[in-house]
Amino acid sequence: MSMHAVAPATATICMADLHASVRDPALETMNFLNEITSRYPEAISFAPGRPHDGFFDTEQIFAYIRRYLDHLAESGRTPEQIRDAVFQYGPTAGRIRELICDYLREDEGIDVPPESVVVTVGCQEAMLLALRVLISGPDDVLLVSSPCYVGITGVAKLLDVELVAVEEGEEGFRCADLDAAIRTELARGRRPRAFYVVPDHSNPAGTTMPAGTRRELLELAARHDLLILEDSPYRLVSPEPHLPTLKSLDRQARVVHLGSFSKTAFPGARVGFAVADQPVTDSTGGVSLLADEFAKIKSMVTVNTPTLSQAAVAGMLLACDGRVSELNAKAAGYYADAMRTTLSQLDACLPADRRDALGLRWNSPDGGFFLTVRVPFRADNSALKRSAEDYGVIWTPMSYFYPDGGGDYSIRLSVSYLSHEGIIEGIGRLAAFIEAEAARDPS
Repeated sequence: MSMHAVAPATATICMADLHASVRDPALETMNFLNEITSRYPEAISFAPGRPHDGFFDTEQIFAYIRRYLDHLAESGRTPEQIRDAVFQYGPTAGRIRELICDYLREDEGIDVPPESVVVTVGCQEAMLLALRVLISGPDDVLLVSSPCYVGITGVAKLLDVELVAVEEGEEGFRCADLDAAIRTELARGRRPRAFYVVPDHSNPAGTTMPAGTRRELLELAARHDLLILEDSPYRLVSPEPHLPTLKSLDRQARVVHLGSFSKTAFPGARVGFAVADQPVTDSTGGVSLLADEFAKIKSMVTVNTPTLSQAAVAGMLLACDGRVSELNAKAAGYYADAMRTTLSQLDACLPADRRDALGLRWNSPDGGFFLTVRVPFRADNSALKRSAEDYGVIWTPMSYFYPDGGGDYSIRLSVSYLSHEGIIEGIGRLAAFIEAEAARDPS
């Protein structure tokens, strides 16, 4: 190098030149929650919405994959075809669609052909595919029930999708509120394209949509030419009886059902799926399925869902003859006991007269992983830090889940990950924190 040569400057990227989603406060809040959890490892955490580790056995993975390979051999596949089924790239739409359809018929009352299913990398990819395919222009909007799972709102931001929040009351979602939101958007010259909802034991609120409301929602969707994105990962880890899925009640192809095996099998497989049986017509009169359009997008996102993960899930489905509800009966009972333990301990630590004095209340879900506690102070990141540092208990601010703001005085508790003993100790700590915080911030 010449003595007069100048070393090239290090490339510096201005944050303002990056996509707006990376500056979104919602992403920062979830990072803050992860930071708190790692900073206080001894704290009891009601934050993770993940399955309990006690139901996982490493040997299950090998048994499930062996079961799937045996199934392929019994089906007449050659050794070369069996090898390719786990080592090679697979079809973009997935290798195990027939087995997923068997499960949907057995457990969910959903009868669709395999061609209408796309196997995805978790339900998160299914959401991304749905929004990328359905939202075709700046006047298309996605409606979401609020509070809302951050996965769908995050995808909307990544794709620059306009989002309209339909706020739930304490009793849950009301069709009248959705109808009003649709009419408002139509009056503005915009097209309400789809409505995202978690009908069963929702994340984060824990609410379940009544049977009558489900039918009313389908009628409303038909009246307004609206699609429904149904996301229901907590049904089969909740005790029976289960209300019918929206898709099982769907007679006019209004529902795109988004599914996941993260709760019913194991999260590490990262296998989800979308049921998209809506016919799509083109300008020449040709007809395809919406699932075909999902697969086109998937081919440019993840190419295909890992075949080894599909094999493990397929083995699980074969082992239980598609009756995942039976396979998960023990886990569902455990989670139901965890919810009852949580509610019982809240009652014991914060009895009715004390709750009334504090203005404190919570809902009582009969399944799922989550419940919501209304507290008499601002449940923000500062309060969360004090809770973790001074009382050794972690929770999630509900404000994280309101796209248009809200939830400032509520917290989400997840009951799935902890042992029952951990729940009892954790609720005791939480009660002490609530009492102290209420005295500190009587607002």
